[in-house]
Amino acid sequence: MIALKKYKYETHMHTSQGSDCSSTSGAKMVERLYELGYAGCFITDHFFGGNTAVRGELAKLPWELRVRLFCQGYDDAKRRGDELGLKVFFGLEFGWRATEFLTYGIDMNFLISHPEIDNMPIQYFADLVHENGGFVVHAHPFREADYIDTIRLYPHRVDGVEIYNCNNRDEYNIRAKQYAESYGLPATGGSDSHHRWCHPNGGVYVDEKFETPFDYLAAMKDKSLTIAERDHSTDYDPGESAWANCVRPSLELLKE
Repeated sequence: MIALKKYKYETHMHTSQGSDCSSTSGAKMVERLYELGYAGCFITDHFFGGNTAVRGELAKLPWELRVRLFCQGYDDAKRRGDELGLKVFFGLEFGWRATEFLTYGIDMNFLISHPEIDNMPIQYFADLVHENGGFVVHAHPFREADYIDTIRLYPHRVDGVEIYNCNNRDEYNIRAKQYAESYGLPATGGSDSHHRWCHPNGGVYVDEKFETPFDYLAAMKDKSLTIAERDHSTDYDPGESAWANCVRPSLELLKE
């Protein structure tokens, strides 16, 4: 049996304040990770080109307000993480025509400063992130679904490939692994978690704690991480309140 690394991190996680497909707030997601023994996480909500929670009338607001609303899931998670002693890093899942890059090493100020990224083709977004010191990982590159009409690969634009996504079918993960190996790209994994009650226990194990997002990048590059495979043994029935009590982005919070 291969010994697992010491510290576990969630690399791909959504909140109800940032992602319309999530039912659980940033704080509650972090509480669940704490219960499951994680050392930290990256909040990677769907940005405006994906299934964002900043939609409808909120999508008509000025750019900076939209960005600040989008970041409420991270802010909520970070506050609770600080209280619990669980490290929370900022990230996002940038989508362009259903091709998605997990993006790390940037922050809210980067988003506010670059309104041109709205509807920007994904390869140019990756270039801009790199120019500003960040990095990108291709999320679930071989996923097939009714909203995905084309599989696009950018091996010379990404810093890594998510070869194990807990919400993927095994065959999609196998293809992602073959893709990463064929180009010599760093490999990683993530839960792609959206709900507190069915967190699949994915992510990565490492020997040393992440102090910055770039520690994650280094672990990918030097192959010092171990990918955690899905485990739904801790799932539970959320009852009828799961979606009814869903927290969404709020303009009122911006006034506080």
